[in-house]
Amino acid sequence: MARNRYDIDESYEETYDFGQLKRLGKYVKPHAKSMVLIILLMLVTAALGMLFPYFLKVIMDTCIPEKDFTSIVIIGAAMLGISLFTAVAMKIKIRIMTKVGQNIVHDVRSDLFAHIQELPFSYFDSRPHGKIQVRIVNYVNNLSDVLSNGLVNTVTDLCSLIFIVAFMFVINVPLTLVVLCGLPVFVIYVAVLKKRQRKAWRIQSNKQSNLNAYISESINGIRVTQSFVREEENIRIFDNLSGAYRASWLSAVRIGFLMGPFVQIISTATQVAVYALGIRWIISGFSMAGSVVTVGTLIAFTAYISRFWQPIQTLADFINSLLTAVSYVERIFETIDTPVTVCDAPDAKELPPVTGKVEYQHVNFSYDDGVKILDDINFTIQPGESVAIVGPTGAGKSTLVNLLSRFYNPDSGRILVDGNDLQHMTIHSLRTQMGVMMQDSFIFKGTIMENIRYGNMNASDQQVIEAAKTVCAHDFIMQMEKGYDTEVNERGSRLSAGQRQLISFARALLADPRILILDEATSSIDTETEILLQRGLYKLLKGRTSFIIAHRLSTIKNCETIFYVNHGKILESGSHYQLMSQKGEYYKLYSSQFALL
Repeated sequence: MARNRYDIDESYEETYDFGQLKRLGKYVKPHAKSMVLIILLMLVTAALGMLFPYFLKVIMDTCIPEKDFTSIVIIGAAMLGISLFTAVAMKIKIRIMTKVGQNIVHDVRSDLFAHIQELPFSYFDSRPHGKIQVRIVNYVNNLSDVLSNGLVNTVTDLCSLIFIVAFMFVINVPLTLVVLCGLPVFVIYVAVLKKRQRKAWRIQSNKQSNLNAYISESINGIRVTQSFVREEENIRIFDNLSGAYRASWLSAVRIGFLMGPFVQIISTATQVAVYALGIRWIISGFSMAGSVVTVGTLIAFTAYISRFWQPIQTLADFINSLLTAVSYVERIFETIDTPVTVCDAPDAKELPPVTGKVEYQHVNFSYDDGVKILDDINFTIQPGESVAIVGPTGAGKSTLVNLLSRFYNPDSGRILVDGNDLQHMTIHSLRTQMGVMMQDSFIFKGTIMENIRYGNMNASDQQVIEAAKTVCAHDFIMQMEKGYDTEVNERGSRLSAGQRQLISFARALLADPRILILDEATSSIDTETEILLQRGLYKLLKGRTSFIIAHRLSTIKNCETIFYVNHGKILESGSHYQLMSQKGEYYKLYSSQFALL
């Protein structure tokens, strides 16, 4: 997949895949009973509402000429009763459908988020995180009304149209045919407008995604921005992206607004035609199929014309919303359909408790086709052995251990733990026996106690404290205002880089892993703390198979095995003293590093 940036629009298929809407049916189905109940309630309301113009006809043609005041009062009371029933029904509809809509949104968002939790690192490497976030939040929100009120209103409006046409045919057939003449014109107009709407809303979707991606990137990089005085440049980029989003939204809305005036024009045109022909037929006494036009008939038809085009306008708006929703649905299901390439095999088994023997057999890996990051890696590590991995930046050191954690799958070859091929073991059973501490020590919003306990949610407070003491984090924690109950911000902005790494050390220790991976784990720790930490590390590493990636070679001298990696290959391996005696690449690296001291 090509790398995607905040200023690059995502691609779309030329045609809509309306089949995606069928997939939404599984989210609507659990709420079918509530929706059917509301539809029936709205149909009763719509049917009763159709009586209003008929009542006017009766009053004009019968009650007034016959001076029947009692019937007028009865009809007025009936109309008041219908109005009260409609108000109560609408309140019930709003309450139930709001709940249904939010439940549907919750279910879609939960499935989307759960799937994202399982996607491999490569998915997140290939797109801005803001573009992922906008799918979970904004796009799903836009589905709420379409999947709840939109469906109910569509069914109700279609049935209302049938009721209206039936009432109009009962009252007067010729005038009904006059009203229906405007319908083919409207259908042709909608068909022409739909293509423009589809393109406009897709563009708007992309511009919204781009803007969200840049906002997310800017917030995460605010320290770098201010350090390099990039505020004005960032504002300029933001203005361009925001301007593009505003222009795309206005364009899409402008096209959508073309629907309303056109419906009003057709409605007015049919009303004029009905008045013109109706008055002429009243004067001439014209009748067809037994239908005679009266003043009451004309007044009733005027009301029915308005009611006839109102649901058509609603249906047109729904089509517009549906076109918008399909753009979002495509993105949502595109994410849900993204294959989980790092997943359990159908025949995967639970990895039994391991001793920590690790074997790489002819392992090859590449992030992009044709560019090998690891090339035919072979080695065997015995249980409890400490392995250091050194080499220049970009040599493939982190990739080597990421394959062991199954953050990625090798292109070819096998990785075995205690003789078990990891491709045939469940990921959960593997990672629960591993501890990984990366260079970027992520701290979650919450207390220090909660952040350390993240490594073992069942650990007691005392176990958390013991882990912190082992890695020399206890003293600085106790110096904070609330000790272990001190609240830290997302990414640990209140903590120094070294403090964040010490907390991550404690988190890894608390997990009590059989295999431990330390990826530049001491890079942000000062020398004095590092000396103290070495004592804790000795306890941490004892009895565990460990892989340590380090640029500070002084921290890995006591490892049983050291791999020098470059160009995707292990060029040298052995203990510190063996490699120094060979005077190869490791010797040069070590000598150059200490020559700078």
